[in-house]
Amino acid sequence: MINKNYFNLQSSYLFSDIAKKVRAFKAEHPDKRVISLGIGDVTQPLPQACIEAMHRAVDEMASSDTFRGYGPEQGYDFLRQAIADNDYAPRGVKIELDEIFVSDGAKSDCGNIGDILSADCSVGVIDPVYPVYVDSNVMAGRHIHLLTTVPQEHIDIIYLCYPNNPTGAVLTRQQLKAWVDYALREHSLIIYDSAYEAYIQHDDIPHTIFEVEGAKQCAIELRSYSKTAGFTGTRCGYTVVPKELVFDNTPLNQLWNRRQCTKFNGCSYITQRGAEAIYSPEGKQQVKATITYYMENARLIREALSQMGYEVSGGEDAPYIWLKTPQGVTSWQMFDTLLHEAALVTTPGVGFGPSGEGYVRLTAFGRREDCLEAIERCAQLKGE
Repeated sequence: MINKNYFNLQSSYLFSDIAKKVRAFKAEHPDKRVISLGIGDVTQPLPQACIEAMHRAVDEMASSDTFRGYGPEQGYDFLRQAIADNDYAPRGVKIELDEIFVSDGAKSDCGNIGDILSADCSVGVIDPVYPVYVDSNVMAGRHIHLLTTVPQEHIDIIYLCYPNNPTGAVLTRQQLKAWVDYALREHSLIIYDSAYEAYIQHDDIPHTIFEVEGAKQCAIELRSYSKTAGFTGTRCGYTVVPKELVFDNTPLNQLWNRRQCTKFNGCSYITQRGAEAIYSPEGKQQVKATITYYMENARLIREALSQMGYEVSGGEDAPYIWLKTPQGVTSWQMFDTLLHEAALVTTPGVGFGPSGEGYVRLTAFGRREDCLEAIERCAQLKGE
């Protein structure tokens, strides 16, 4: 017997649909240069500190004296210590090494975390939402609730992503506290995706859910180096499962450790040395420079579209701009217009959920010259 829950999935993945449309357009118009402001892949190279660290690690693999075979499934202590010391301690949050689990990325962990949770659990996701939260739980047969705010009814598992993908929205400390208070009251579990934490610009926005009192008792946090340091192709991230966290009378740290030991062989030593270098003085400076580059792209796009008369949000504490389509124009119609009339790729908001209808998402991860040309094409489309 096969898992029939797969039949409940949408016929195809959002980004696969986009790729098909773009391939067809390129085949029909080989003379046009397509600029992508759609899928959120990065364009700037890895930080030099990471490259040098990975080269050293490769050299270690060339000698029997320094060769590394299977590593710890939870990640090497040198990286876990760097995470605890740099991502949490400066924010007044104490995280133990055995609460940190290094992985091949946040996408994998947000899908795999369901392995330790019952298929009977109800799941709440903020609409619009990153599709993986929904699809991975549909695959497991869980019932999905689409939320726009803290619910009144009981929900077992809540997925939160802030800074948000796709809208670029953020939560204040008080807003995040409302979710933590709900989870503590309802004995619910929050799965908090902070993959874009490094893009937060305002001091009053929390960088981790664990800055909120009580969050260690109700939340798991996912982190990624993909957008922080360009590891989309290198693959590395981590998940924090506090030992204080008890869900359904069960400590989840022990269960997640058991799952990882059984089904995951760990992220490569070479990659983890590269990730460790992110926290070096040089690495921090280089990462900051890259994030500044992308956020300047976001500012340019946001301000230009606003001046053209579009209603836009996001792009201030996140690398995503959320553009409202003109009256009566659907997300896919706007996508098609921008593709066929300006050779620009965006992401239809409806692909992120019903509340995304009437919007498209643009990313700031492109090269500066492409962002400027995209702005010029939009202006021409508007007749400006």
